[in-house]
Amino acid sequence: MPVEFLGIAATHDGSETHPRSGPAFDKDYTLRLARAHEDHGWDRVLFAYGSGSPDPSPAAAFIASRLEKLQILLAHRPNVSYPTYAAKTFATLDRISDGRLTVHFITGGNDHEQRREGDTLTKDERYARTREYIRIVKKIWTTHEPFDHEGEHYRFHDFVSDTFPVQQPRPGVSFGGSSPAALETGGAEADVYCLWGEPLERTAEQIESVRAAAAAAGRARPPRIQVAFRPVIAPTEELAWDKAHRTVAAIRDRREKGEATTVRHHRRGAPENTGSQRLIAIAAEGERYDRALWTPTAAATGGAGNSNALVGTPETVAQALLDYYDLGVDILSARGYDLLGDAIDFGRHVIPLVRAEVAKRDAERARREARPAAVAEPDALAAGRR
Repeated sequence: MPVEFLGIAATHDGSETHPRSGPAFDKDYTLRLARAHEDHGWDRVLFAYGSGSPDPSPAAAFIASRLEKLQILLAHRPNVSYPTYAAKTFATLDRISDGRLTVHFITGGNDHEQRREGDTLTKDERYARTREYIRIVKKIWTTHEPFDHEGEHYRFHDFVSDTFPVQQPRPGVSFGGSSPAALETGGAEADVYCLWGEPLERTAEQIESVRAAAAAAGRARPPRIQVAFRPVIAPTEELAWDKAHRTVAAIRDRREKGEATTVRHHRRGAPENTGSQRLIAIAAEGERYDRALWTPTAAATGGAGNSNALVGTPETVAQALLDYYDLGVDILSARGYDLLGDAIDFGRHVIPLVRAEVAKRDAERARREARPAAVAEPDALAAGRR
């Protein structure tokens, strides 16, 4: 199966290890970073969402109008706009990008962050709203006749859009989460299910949970699986581990000073979302797992977001990613701490190795699938002669 790579479309150069050097939306840097991804083999970039961050939709439109190949994953929280409005916005962006849009629906795992924009629903209520929201958006994208909707969270009458996406029947829907409510919603509605990087055994368990949720929802095909990491690569193993320890030291220093992005956006204390709780528990059990997974980066951020690292040479990190590919993961999400430099290095030194190995696996699989027919043919001929 094909493999795809997802990077980050940050709007400034700051990260967990260093403050930004300019405004929250640095137009020139945003374009440089996106172009670096397009020029170095990445398939798409994520435009993330935060309550006080630059709005990702116009930022994505800005990039889509200037680059020709790079695909867009647009993060969207259902609480910030009505689904009729959002569906038109997404369709317009799919038009601007000539059909390069996927929408990542975020339910929200932190009550404090959600309340910053007036969202007071409980977590389970938010998941129910997200499921209703996604279904409405899909229907608007694909329905050319006016329709009414009377749901738990949304009501409207006689709506029909005059703006439809390029992609047919519709753009892709991406979703993530580790709680039972998340699995139920994403298993039913997502085309891509997003996981944070965990040890191989636990990732395999999560993949089976996603597939089971999709089957329970009556789907013939489960969502594609995406897994996210923070790679730390260098020419030698020694240099990579030295870089990893310096990275964690920088994260801790900023966090202690109250400067880190995770501190500004979320209050201190135990995380509320299941995904972050899982990362913290895994880090408490050990620092190193499997071939290259390293947990102190997650521990240093309090399990915030995509934060487990893969540490090593490009060859080591590529093999680690292939281990996840062999589990059934076909979208690999990665971002470093020097966003621009690391995107270029990963694109130059890791992506080609993974793609080459995937091509070998696909070729071998095709040979194995073709072999029984070739073996059976002489037997059939012999039977015909008897």
